[in-house]
Amino acid sequence: MKKIPVALAVSAVLATSAAHAQSSVTLYGLIDAGIAYTNNVGGSGRVALASGNISGSRFGLRGSEDLGSGLKAIFVLENGFNVNNGTLGQGGRMFGRQAYVGLTSNEFGTVTLGRQYDSMVDFVSPLSATAGTFGDSGFAHPYDNDNLQHTVRFNNSAKFSSLNYAGVKFGGMYAFSNSSNGFAVNRAYSAGASYDYGSLKVAAAYLQINGSGASNATGAADPTEFRGGLTSDVQRTAGAGLSYGFGPAVVGFVYTHSQFQGTSAFGLKNGSAHFDNYELNGKYAVTPALNLGISYAYTDAHLDGATSFGADPKWSQVNAIARYSLSKRTELYAEAMYQHAIGNKNVAFLYNAGGASSTGNQVMGSVGMLTRF
Repeated sequence: MKKIPVALAVSAVLATSAAHAQSSVTLYGLIDAGIAYTNNVGGSGRVALASGNISGSRFGLRGSEDLGSGLKAIFVLENGFNVNNGTLGQGGRMFGRQAYVGLTSNEFGTVTLGRQYDSMVDFVSPLSATAGTFGDSGFAHPYDNDNLQHTVRFNNSAKFSSLNYAGVKFGGMYAFSNSSNGFAVNRAYSAGASYDYGSLKVAAAYLQINGSGASNATGAADPTEFRGGLTSDVQRTAGAGLSYGFGPAVVGFVYTHSQFQGTSAFGLKNGSAHFDNYELNGKYAVTPALNLGISYAYTDAHLDGATSFGADPKWSQVNAIARYSLSKRTELYAEAMYQHAIGNKNVAFLYNAGGASSTGNQVMGSVGMLTRF
């Protein structure tokens, strides 16, 4: 009679041990390839086979281990690559898109360490046309000055992400300089929050980067990743956005402001620059398989003492996209972008165009396919 309780006790211990030892590793990825046309790249038209027209091609490993009591160890290693020629993205890094390890708790949230995205990307970008479910990379604001398209990812970073508290989420990141010559030489920090209530979504975030143009290239931000050479002594970026759904339609608005102090971009002589970006966007689900999107962005910039541009250049950009799902994993897409640049010597330069226009106008269109695994 006593053997039964003993057997049950042993089985319970083994079951508990097995539950604690539960772990998983998932291989995942996305491949985006298509044909792109740009009407003016340095004065000539361009037709090209393009990798990552709307979403950067990638593969990664995602894993977790159940440690018990609602605690898990997690990791992500994510590589970016060019499907045209197989080369590595993000400056040749093996896992340049993301690389982190951490702990997640059912009670307290998640803490991760490694190369990661900042709070502008985590909270504001999902409400903009740069969201992965919208137009992503092609719809970035000029030079991705607000980093909504995550041109810059942050090394040496520690990050916290909260649980969902009745629709409220918040988080923050601190990226160390890892320098022995100065704690603030190429460091970064950010924070953000979001609120979801039915069809309404609201978010705001802040990002500051100190010394991105410093000689400490192993710090928080890699100077080569800034588009337009927009490194600086201090960068401050703040943004907010909202969206609201009406049945199959969603409309949204995003505003961001970026300041760069002590930058030499655009011919500035240790001057300052700031960008105000205003974006209105909308999506419409024609059918469960067919989604249409359109956005308009206006960027008002002030470049103090610029020699490459006239005073206060401005950019207007209109974007449109159609995405058709063949399955849960595979879709076809067609997109078009038009940018008009205003200001003496100012030229148009769409994000994936292949180069700047020789004039203040540039048009780009692409068709392609995207598959996930």
